[in-house]
Amino acid sequence: MVQNAGIEVALCSEQFGSGAARGCRAAADGSLQWETGGWHWWGFSRVFSVKPEGRDGGRGGTPEAASSPLSGLLAVFLPQGFPDSVSPDYLPYQLWDSVQAFASSLSGALATQAVLLGIGVGNAKASVSAATATWLVKDSTGMLGRIVFAWWKGSKLDCNAKQWRLFADILNDVAMFLEIMAPIFPICFAITVCTSNLAKCVVSVAGGATRAALTMHQARRNNMADVSAKDSSQETLVNLAGLLVSLLMLPMVSDCPSLSLGCFFLLTALHIYANYRAVRALVMETLNEGRLWLVLKHFLQKGEVLNPTSANQMEPLWTGFWPSLSLSLGVPLHCLVSSVSELQQLIDGHQEPYLLRWDPSRNQIQVVLSQTAGPETVLRAATHGLVLGALKQDGPLPGELEELRNQLQAGPEKDCWVIVKETHQVLDKLFPKFLKGLQDAGWKTEKHQLEVDEWRATWLLSPEKKVL
Repeated sequence: MVQNAGIEVALCSEQFGSGAARGCRAAADGSLQWETGGWHWWGFSRVFSVKPEGRDGGRGGTPEAASSPLSGLLAVFLPQGFPDSVSPDYLPYQLWDSVQAFASSLSGALATQAVLLGIGVGNAKASVSAATATWLVKDSTGMLGRIVFAWWKGSKLDCNAKQWRLFADILNDVAMFLEIMAPIFPICFAITVCTSNLAKCVVSVAGGATRAALTMHQARRNNMADVSAKDSSQETLVNLAGLLVSLLMLPMVSDCPSLSLGCFFLLTALHIYANYRAVRALVMETLNEGRLWLVLKHFLQKGEVLNPTSANQMEPLWTGFWPSLSLSLGVPLHCLVSSVSELQQLIDGHQEPYLLRWDPSRNQIQVVLSQTAGPETVLRAATHGLVLGALKQDGPLPGELEELRNQLQAGPEKDCWVIVKETHQVLDKLFPKFLKGLQDAGWKTEKHQLEVDEWRATWLLSPEKKVL
C-alpha cells in the first residue's frame, strides 16, 4: 500500500450513476475497504470490507450493505440512472402529474358511484337486462369513438403533445361531470353515459399517444421501456392511494348530492391546475410550428435565438390548436398547379427542394416537398412560410423583409409570386444564421415535430438552376 506522510492513497474508486465517487483502500489483512457514501440513492451507507477470494470460503466477495426504505422506494419508482438517464424536466413533470392523477382518481370514484346509481345498483326494481344493454351500448359507442378519433387526429398528436395532453385531461373532467349529472336526468341517462364514455375513449387515445411522445422526450439513454414502466408504477401507486382515500370519502358524501358535487368541483380545479403545471414544466427541445414561430419572431425582431426553456415557457397551451397562419407541409402538387405557367412560377427563383404557394388573402401557405427533402429542408420550408406570415403582421423586421412588407401593403395581391421569389433569396442568407443559432441554443434540428403530410413530388429545374 502506498503511503505519503501518513495519508493512505486510494487504490481505486467507483460511483453509481451521478452519485458521489467513493475510494477503496487496502486493509491490514489484505482485504479491500470501501469508503462510506457514494451510493446514496440505493442506500449503501456504511463501510464494508471485501476479502480476497478463498479466504473465507469465497463468501467474502459480496458486499453486505444497509439500505434505507426511502432509497429502496426511489429504486422502485424512478428509472435506473436517475437523474442522468432522464430529461431535466422529468421530476417536476412527474410530481405534478402524480398530483393530477390523485385528484382524477378521487373524481373518478365519485363519477363511478353516480353511474352505478343510475343503472340501478341498490334498486330492487331495476332490470338487469336493461342495465346490461345500457352498459353495452355505452362501451360500443366508446369503441367506435376511439377508432374514429385515432384516424382523425392520430398523426397530429405528436406535433402538439403538450396541448393535446392538457386537452385530454380537461375532456376527462367533462366526461366525469356528465356521469355525475346522469342520474339527475334519468330520461337522458343512456345518452349521457354514452356521450361520457365517448369522451373518455377520446381521452384514452389522446392521453396514451401523448404519454408515449413525452416518454420519448424524457428517455435520454435509449431507456424508453424503463421510463414507461416506472411511470406506470408511479401511476399505480397514486391510484392505490386514491382508492384508499375514496373508500373513506364516498360514505361521507353519498347521501348528500350537493356535497358530492362540491367535492367534484374542488377536485376538478386541482386536477386542471396540476395538469397545467405539469405540462408547463415540460421543456421540449424539438420544434413544432408554435415553438418555431416564437423563436423565429424573436430572431427577426432582436437577432437572437430563444433557448428551449424560454420558448417553452412562452408557448401557448390553450390556443395552440388554432394558429393564425395556415401552414400545410407536404401537400400534393396537383392541388397547387393546373398549368405549365403556374408550375414555372413555383419553380422559378430558388434552388431548394420544395415549392411554396402563398395566398395572402386567406393567410394560407402550402408547401410541396421533394423526394429528397430531409428534416433541414422541412425546417427551412416551415421557416419560409412563417416569414411570409410575418409580413402580414406588425412588429420590427430586418431591412430586406421590411421592404417586402411595404411592397405587399402597397401592391396588389398578384405580386405575391414576386415576394415569394424574393423571400427565397432573403432566406439564402438568413436561414443559415438562424439554423446555427438554433443549434447553439440547444435545439435539436436533426428532427422536428412539424406536421408534415406524406405527399412528395419531383420536378425539372430551370436550365439556369443547379442542384445543390
